[in-house]
Amino acid sequence: MSDWIGHECGIAAIRLLKPFEYYVEKYGSPYFAINRLYLLMEKQHNRGQDGAGAVVIKTDTEPGKPFIFRSLSADKDPIAEVHRHMLGSLAEAFDENPDGINDPAWIKSHAKFAGELLLGHLRYGTRGQGGISYCHPFLRQSNWKSRNLVLAGNFNLTNNDHLFDTLVELGQHPRSEKDTVMVLEKIGHFLDEENDRLFRQFRKEGFSRPEISDKIGENLDLLTVLKRSVKNFDGGYTMAGIIGNGDLFVMRDACGIRPGFFYHDDEFVVVASERPAIQTAFNVPIDSVQEIKPGHALVVRKDGEILHEQISEVDKITPCSFERIYFSRGTDRDIYNERKQLGRQLTEPVLKAVDYDLDHTVFSYIPNTAETAFMGLIEGVKSYVAERAKHHILAERNLSAERVAELIHYQPRTEKIMTKDAKLRTFITADADRTELVSMVYDTTYGVVKPNDTLVVLDDSIVRGTTLRESILRILDRLHPKKIVIVSSAPEIRYPDCYGIDMSKLKDFVAFQAAIALVKETGREALLTEIYEKCKAAMDLPREQVVNEVKPLFKLFKPHEVEKKIAEILRPDDLKAEFEVIYQSLSGLHAACPNHKGDWYFSGDYPTPGGNRVANRSFINFMEDSDARAY
Repeated sequence: MSDWIGHECGIAAIRLLKPFEYYVEKYGSPYFAINRLYLLMEKQHNRGQDGAGAVVIKTDTEPGKPFIFRSLSADKDPIAEVHRHMLGSLAEAFDENPDGINDPAWIKSHAKFAGELLLGHLRYGTRGQGGISYCHPFLRQSNWKSRNLVLAGNFNLTNNDHLFDTLVELGQHPRSEKDTVMVLEKIGHFLDEENDRLFRQFRKEGFSRPEISDKIGENLDLLTVLKRSVKNFDGGYTMAGIIGNGDLFVMRDACGIRPGFFYHDDEFVVVASERPAIQTAFNVPIDSVQEIKPGHALVVRKDGEILHEQISEVDKITPCSFERIYFSRGTDRDIYNERKQLGRQLTEPVLKAVDYDLDHTVFSYIPNTAETAFMGLIEGVKSYVAERAKHHILAERNLSAERVAELIHYQPRTEKIMTKDAKLRTFITADADRTELVSMVYDTTYGVVKPNDTLVVLDDSIVRGTTLRESILRILDRLHPKKIVIVSSAPEIRYPDCYGIDMSKLKDFVAFQAAIALVKETGREALLTEIYEKCKAAMDLPREQVVNEVKPLFKLFKPHEVEKKIAEILRPDDLKAEFEVIYQSLSGLHAACPNHKGDWYFSGDYPTPGGNRVANRSFINFMEDSDARAY
């Protein structure tokens, strides 16, 4: 999308099911597992560029020796930095004992990051905060192996206040109300209780304390721990963790909002946020990669047993549709096809916008991530051209060879109008200089657009529209088209997100700005006060009773009315060309992505009560002119 928004995070995990020495001998390198984790992370770098981290845990270490190793980075290239640190730590061991590189048992015993459980994380800061202290994985440490907890995730919870109160009621003293702390301590609390339960059981059975420690690790009921932990979670999440005894878990929210996939054979269990990362890193076919089911946990026990069981009640499954539109990489087979279909769905409204005059229409796209949807749009236009040619061939008489050739070879005009120069870093400039410099981030193709042409440009989505208004439209206008049509493959973003995407402020959305402008133009300001009062009243209701009070705002207007007003808002004062905006319809989105019905940012239909509360809070902030986040 031309507007930048922070979003999502990524996880990667590997569980070696055989002894560490097996992989050194079979694959010929002590760096094998680390390199595979790096590849899993790098193939998901789109999910996090604010930071990265990795943890490796060794199994069956002797007392007195460390068994948890962590590397974090918030540098410019964090994934590579974490990888370099992990490789460097192994290299240091070989510097001290060069012969050790040929001794897998020595490597396992003496080299850091030489272990059987690996967990990586890629971070996008949804709250605008950065630095190494915010990088996952997080640790909750203990001298008892089975009380050690490592956690990383792609998640955002809407009810941190409630979870905070719950922890206090349990007798804890949480150090903050951040959702990462809430989750870590909530799981940690029930992990402690499970350890206490097993300790009492085995103590009663007469085992010694050292024996009890091993017995706890062998009998830990991690599924029950997770069931109790997620009972009051409201939000979207895929969380991965490792227990110090050697158990690995990954759990997904009951609505399936955040994605998660896994693969296993007799050597590995592999987990990632995106399916193609697993396919590429381990060279496996698509059908062998499974999706972690909504409301389920994948648990790999220390002995290698693999469990995939339900841990929370599943009601309405609503996977995030933005994953399909934009956030996930388009190399996934299904996402690729869905994005093409999103483009095809726009064929008819685009043809109407150009008055079916393809002789004087140039099609293009921006940014590069919109290319797949653009291909679908062009396929749709070509289908129209083919039908038009068939009609003429059947209707016209005595066609010459030249006329037949003209009809069957006619193609829509497609051009690469704009290319982003990734080397220009506009964010380092002062605000006064920023607008001008942003206009130089894009290289423009001159000479392919004629003065009587309509220029159709496809974007993934239009959130705020700031980049369009401040730079892109002005750049396109330099090409002197008669008309510019900006097409969004996503519907209008009307409501805030609270499940992992940084879109919490209603006032930022150009669709919301358009609706407010229409309300004022039609003399219906009283509705704003009415919605505000209902939102305020809803703050005192039990969470389960809260509904989205903002929805009546958009019911007043038809989509084309909002689109027209958006075009007026985005149009620069000095724009010479005619200008129109076209959005994907909600029905078009559902037709293209039938299995991903999470559309709350478009429809206002939130899958959890916390979403409704966030929408209401965001409207209150708008009315009170507050810049605070809604969650």
